[in-house]
Amino acid sequence: MDFFALIEKRRSIRKYKNQPLEAEKVAKIIEAALRAPSSRNLQPWEFIVVTDEKMISALSRAKQHGSSFLLGAPLAMVVCADPEKCDVWVEDAAIASTFISLAAEALGLGNCWIQIRERKHSAEKTAEEFIREILHIPSHLKVESLIAIGYPEEHKTGHQKEELQFGKVFTNIHGERS
Repeated sequence: MDFFALIEKRRSIRKYKNQPLEAEKVAKIIEAALRAPSSRNLQPWEFIVVTDEKMISALSRAKQHGSSFLLGAPLAMVVCADPEKCDVWVEDAAIASTFISLAAEALGLGNCWIQIRERKHSAEKTAEEFIREILHIPSHLKVESLIAIGYPEEHKTGHQKEELQFGKVFTNIHGERS
């Protein structure tokens, strides 16, 4: 699929069909994640591919709001990074998360990013701590995001060009319009 057609139709999907994903598609998504650019090519990220229904169910409770839809997805990708390997690990992990999302979209799969870093599971525990316990993630890694992936059960049209916020784009200096 043409890149521009892909991003024009891309939307966050939160409802998935009860249909397993083909191993080839999962492999392509993993490959896309591993091809993501990173600062100085340090590649501080690590990925956990979760297909176990019980684990996905547990992960769907990672945050107080905004993770429950993971319950219906056949695949959850967990994006982690090692802050000791790179000072801009957050950006690197976010880029890898975007590559995962766009790869899933290119393969005809719905997906939705779930922000984990700096989010709460409860008053006493962060979403990251909650996920770390479930997946036995070593303490030196930080969890950036979860990405729900599956065949879409809902259809959303892409955002119309007229809806885009072109008023936030300036030329040469802030405030100048071309």
